[in-house]
Formats: sequence, structure tokens, C-alpha cells
Amino acid sequence: MQYLIIAYDNENALERRLESREAHMDGARKLMAEGKIINAGALIEDDVMVGSTLFIDFESDDELDEWLENEPYVKNNVWNMDEFQIVPMKLLPKN
Repeated sequence: MQYLIIAYDNENALERRLESREAHMDGARKLMAEGKIINAGALIEDDVMVGSTLFIDFESDDELDEWLENEPYVKNNVWNMDEFQIVPMKLLPKN
């Protein structure tokens, strides 16, 4: 199932974001190679990273939950999980 993830950062999370970024990027690259993250990017306000968007494709809700349990931005309190959005969707095929 494909989803759009919209994840704004917690207030004053920039330092935690930067500290967790390498682990976050390593995991994202692995999932991109597996086709589970279709595309992703940072949300920017006033030239500062304030959140993330991801297009993901997981086989099940359990797989989605497992990713979130291990995601460095979740574990290190970067993303504001009270406002975290998971929107089911279907992307237009590239071909």
C-alpha cells in the first residue's frame, strides 16, 4: 500500500534532527533501494529543515509500524508524532 507521510518536527528539534540525520539517511537509502521509499524530502521554512515528506510503499500496516518503531527521527523525538500524518494514496505510474 502506498502512503504519503507528512511529518513536522517537534519544536526545537533541529539539533536532534542533525544528530540523527546520518542514521535516518542510511535507513532511507536502504528502503529506497528496496523500493519501499519511493521518494522523500525535507520540509523547509525560512531555509531551515522543519519536517519530512515521504512517499512509501509497504506490504502491510505491520511493516509500516515496524519502520516507524525503528526510524531514528521517531526514536530521537525529532518528528512530532501528535501531528504525524499517514495518508493512503496511489501514485501515478512513471510509465
